[in-house]
Amino acid sequence: MSNELSSKKSFAAGGVAGLTSSIILQPFDLLKTRLQQQKQHNLHYNTTLLKEINKLKNIKELWRGVLPSCLRTSIGSGIYLTLLSKSRFYLYNFKKNNPTLVSKSTSILPKLSHLENLSIGFVIRGVAGYLTMPITIIKTRFESNLYNYNSMYEGIEGIYFDNKVRGSWKNFFKGSFVTLSRDCPYAGLYILFYESFKTDIAKLFSDMDRNASIVNSSSAILAASMATTITAPFDAIKTRMQLSPANPTFSQVTKTLLNEQGGVKNLFRGLSLRLGRKGMSAGISWCIYEELLKRL
Repeated sequence: MSNELSSKKSFAAGGVAGLTSSIILQPFDLLKTRLQQQKQHNLHYNTTLLKEINKLKNIKELWRGVLPSCLRTSIGSGIYLTLLSKSRFYLYNFKKNNPTLVSKSTSILPKLSHLENLSIGFVIRGVAGYLTMPITIIKTRFESNLYNYNSMYEGIEGIYFDNKVRGSWKNFFKGSFVTLSRDCPYAGLYILFYESFKTDIAKLFSDMDRNASIVNSSSAILAASMATTITAPFDAIKTRMQLSPANPTFSQVTKTLLNEQGGVKNLFRGLSLRLGRKGMSAGISWCIYEELLKRL
C-alpha cells in the first residue's frame, strides 16, 4: 500500500471510466437538462419528461452533446481521480504510524477517516470542476434545445459572444459558484458514503477478491444516490444560470424557480433522471476505475 500509483495510470483509468459512463448515460443528462430549462420569453414554461421525449425527432437526438460530454467526463474524471488517489496516498503515508486500513479490502486505495474522505473529495472536486467548467457550459448548451449549435466551434463562438458585441472568456465560467456548490459537497459526501458502504457491504462476503466488483459497484450506486439527492437544488439552479444569455445571480435564479409553477419542487426537477444517471455512472465508473488500477 505504500507504493503510490503513477499519475499516468490513474489518469488513464479515470479517463476510460468517465468516457464509458458518459457515452452510455448521455440520454439521462440530455433529458434532465431539458426538464430544468426555461423558454427565454415565457418564464412560466413548464414541461414533463414525456413531452420532452415526444419532441425528439429520432433516437440519435438523445446523444446530442455527447462529444462535449465525453470530453468533460473523461478529462474531468481523469483529473479528479488522479488528484484524489494522490491525495489519499499522501495522507496515508503522512499518518503511516497509525494506519486505518480495513483487512481484506476490496480496493488498492488506502482507507482514510470519514472527515478526511469528506475534505479530500470536496477540495479535489473543486479543482477538477473549475478546470473543466468551459466544457461543462458547452455540454449544457448542446443538451438544451434553446441553442441550436451544429458544431463545437459554433458552440464556443456562441458562448464567447453570448448576445454581446464584445466577447468575454468569463462566459465560459458562468455559474461556476453554484456548480461548485453542487459538485464539491456532492464529491465529499460521495467519498464519505462510498467508503462507509464499502466497509459495511464487504462484511457480507467472505471472498473479497471474488466479489470486489459487486462490493465496489453497489457501494458506488448507494453513495451516489444519497449525495445526489442532498445536492439536487444546486443542480437545478446551475442549469438555469448556464442556459441564460444574461448573467443572473444565484439568488435571482433561486427566486425565479420558487416563483414558477411548482414552487420548491422546481429545485428538485430532474432528480429522478439525475439519480438514475449518477447511480449508474458511479457504479460503472468506480468499478472500471478500481479494476483497471488493479490490472495496471
